Amino acid sequence: MGGNHSELILNREVIAWKIRRMAYEIYERNMDEKELILAGIYDRGMAVAERVAEVLKDISPFKLHLINLNLDRQSPVNVTVSPEIDFTDKVIIVIDDVANSGRTLLYAMKPLLMRLPKSIQTAVLVDRMHKAFPVIINYVGHSLSTTLQENIRVDIRESEIGAVYLS
Repeated sequence: MGGNHSELILNREVIAWKIRRMAYEIYERNMDEKELILAGIYDRGMAVAERVAEVLKDISPFKLHLINLNLDRQSPVNVTVSPEIDFTDKVIIVIDDVANSGRTLLYAMKPLLMRLPKSIQTAVLVDRMHKAFPVIINYVGHSLSTTLQENIRVDIRESEIGAVYLS
């Protein structure tokens, strides 16, 4: 880390608990749906989406579809959606690890809007509350008031979410 001071914000157990709580909130809000589309923003958001899906499979009767939204976070104008499925009149939950300005989430939603979903909701493990874009986070694992200079790092290895650090 080159001398950077890192502070542990969330450990593995707390992350698992927060993801479980988010999944219950998703279930409660969408109880009347037969299926849900979980759209993870590649690749860190996808790891969070996979964990949420595991819990939802345990607690809900939803037919779940997991899709990948692939975009360049520095220049997010082109978004690849895979696999391509029918989004018409379906509930889509766009999932990422950390929400900073809201820009990545907003761009990730763009191609989904062209496909006439019933609703688009958002879920993040950590919300930094520095929105520069008009994005509301519906499901938040952990809210954090940080300075713009501070950095949040979610430690993900082989799609396992190990810890969240502030530096």
